[in-house]
Amino acid sequence: MNRSTLTLIGAVTALAAVTGVAAVAAPGEDASRSATAAARKPVERSTLVCPRPTVSDVAETDYTAFTPKGEDSGKGGKGSAALYPAEEDTKGAGEGDKEKKDEEAKDKEKDKDAGDEEGAEKDAKPFLPLDEPGKPVTESTERSDAPALFGSADGKFAPGWTVQQTTTVSAGAGRGLQGTSCGAADTSFWFPGASTSEDRQDYVHLTNPDSTTAVVDLEMYGKDGREKSGAGEGITIPPRSTVPVLLSTLATEPTANVALHVLARTGRVGAQVQAVDKELGGDWLRSAADANASAVLPGIPADATSVRLVVFAPGENDADLKVRLAGKSGQITPAGYETLHVRGGMTTAVDLKDLTKGEAGSLVLSPSEGGSDATPVVAAVRVTRGKGADQETAFIPSTAPIDERATAADNSTKGSTLSLTAPGKSAKVRVTSSAGSEGGSPKSETYTVKGGTTSSFAPPQPEGVKGTYAVTVERISGGPVYGSRMLDEKQDGVPAFTVQTLPDDRGTVPVPQSGQDLSVLTDKR
Repeated sequence: MNRSTLTLIGAVTALAAVTGVAAVAAPGEDASRSATAAARKPVERSTLVCPRPTVSDVAETDYTAFTPKGEDSGKGGKGSAALYPAEEDTKGAGEGDKEKKDEEAKDKEKDKDAGDEEGAEKDAKPFLPLDEPGKPVTESTERSDAPALFGSADGKFAPGWTVQQTTTVSAGAGRGLQGTSCGAADTSFWFPGASTSEDRQDYVHLTNPDSTTAVVDLEMYGKDGREKSGAGEGITIPPRSTVPVLLSTLATEPTANVALHVLARTGRVGAQVQAVDKELGGDWLRSAADANASAVLPGIPADATSVRLVVFAPGENDADLKVRLAGKSGQITPAGYETLHVRGGMTTAVDLKDLTKGEAGSLVLSPSEGGSDATPVVAAVRVTRGKGADQETAFIPSTAPIDERATAADNSTKGSTLSLTAPGKSAKVRVTSSAGSEGGSPKSETYTVKGGTTSSFAPPQPEGVKGTYAVTVERISGGPVYGSRMLDEKQDGVPAFTVQTLPDDRGTVPVPQSGQDLSVLTDKR
């Protein structure tokens, strides 16, 4: 046997050890035919980042963690899920002094165990650790200095791990409900609907969950294009730390409607925008779904008194969009806004006023002319409820569809509304409300969302529920379906509320089956 054949045997043996053997192909047989199609398997690890909730002395924050029950739940599988506090680093944020920030980051990195991915977690007490899938775990705090959080779930807790953070601010700027579902770290985020105006204080919270430094650029785009100050370039986020950046410090002049782009040069971060209005309350603005030729913004409440749509087209090409409201019985065109022209690289905002007219709905944006070359966009709406001094606001960004499953935690017996939209074909979904954090039994119902409509309803109530519960939406069949969940409560006459979109939880990933081709062992010389 010659050396080349020995080398090939070693390579095949190593490959089989890593991937496993799904089929054996005889010499001369087409190995691609013997390998079966890719199967979807549960993810083995999930990472989440939660922003610092508030600096208010008159606020209370509720946290809820949850992992849905899967096929392998209850079979003795191992795993864990917990969060840990991130350090806050405000030095140099947005100052542009790159050398100073780099030195500070190096000093901090020396103090951390950068070689051990879990080094920062060893001495910290785990927060919201889960005991079992299917049962929520809750915690509350009134601390105004509550930290940002990061953490991971593995094993049976990883698929669909969800953490909700809901803050009740009783007075002052931002009073009302401020809620967000903690998000995954990434390298790029779009936030249409941010603001640097004088009546708003918008902070972008950048949290690095990893053991290496991240460097981030912040780009803002208004109605005239990109902000040219350059103040948001090269912001250093030390390992396992969070940096809040006030957006108005990056602008040359106040601008009511901007699209913020968070772009990591190195590493990855979690990013969310906290929008606080002096008079109209406030909420968290989650990042929009990846830019696409079409956009769906689900769950505008029936009693919305004002709806402001903000759209941005990345790149140089303009976008011409049809604007439709999908309501209970079908789609309508908002009067005066049949189409919307968005210039490339510029932000367009339109006031749709009391768009819903007493009927909950979802905005559907699509290209005015079909074709594969339609310009992609990102979008968000700012929704206002109430009148006069008793107004409150929330944000709904364009979101990805629920391909298989999505979850919203921190629901109670009152004040939770689920909105599901099927912009194309009708879809059948299963909605499961989990056991409560303090007791109760889960309950499931099946719903059909007719094509071109939005269904808004209270989730099914778990039997004997005590505490809060999670709602899981599974798409069973039909066309694409998009969702959101609204929490609302009255606060001294103010209709306080917050809305979280429900993109797919990506609890499974395709895993290709491998095949062993023994023909590589044949010396064909």
